[in-house]
Amino acid sequence: MSNQVALEISNLQTWYGESHILHGINLSVDKGEVVTLLGRNGAGRTTTLRAILGLTGKRLGSIKIQGKETINLASHLVARLGVGYCPEERGIFSSLTAEENLLLPPIINEMGMSIEEIYSMFPNLLERRLSPGARLSGGEQQMLAMARILRTGANILLLDEITEGLAPVIVQKLGEVVMNLRNKGYTIILVEQNFRFAAPLADKHFVVEHGVVVETVLSHELQEKEELLNSYLGI
Repeated sequence: MSNQVALEISNLQTWYGESHILHGINLSVDKGEVVTLLGRNGAGRTTTLRAILGLTGKRLGSIKIQGKETINLASHLVARLGVGYCPEERGIFSSLTAEENLLLPPIINEMGMSIEEIYSMFPNLLERRLSPGARLSGGEQQMLAMARILRTGANILLLDEITEGLAPVIVQKLGEVVMNLRNKGYTIILVEQNFRFAAPLADKHFVVEHGVVVETVLSHELQEKEELLNSYLGI
């Protein structure tokens, strides 16, 4: 396998208890690419992110991260390979200050951003560094959730619905952050309902339906495949 492939998933099947959610996901993401997982709610997009980290039930198939098979690895060992997960619910510690949240995660490699670099990328967090997590706005909490995984040194970022419910000015800022990270060589997988946000950022789009990837659309194909995407996404 090429050393340019950051993530390769083959015939991934996943269950939550008795419920069979993923029915054979196949996708490949190169290092430094930004890709989206598109689809309706319940299609299996978030489950795909969780399965990469081993946060689901039983898994079958293959998940290779930087060429290493991880299907049987514990979640904390997958994270140590450089995978950072920003869940939809953000998961910040509400009683800790913004800065304490940033200082909490372990650093897994030397790529981890310094506090100064974080504050340069997210000036809002510098202003709110002494505020408890519970006092931060939704946008500030989202920035903190992203900043926290950048501190660890993760270079494959799994971002789940990062724009949901946020004001347009914050969405625009997050778009700038994603582009900045892309330019720095990060590999980013976005689960995103806001297609207008995701479209200009991504190199390719995987359409997920009923637990399988039914279509792969490259960025330069968006216009010609717009009708097809609309039919899948119900836009």
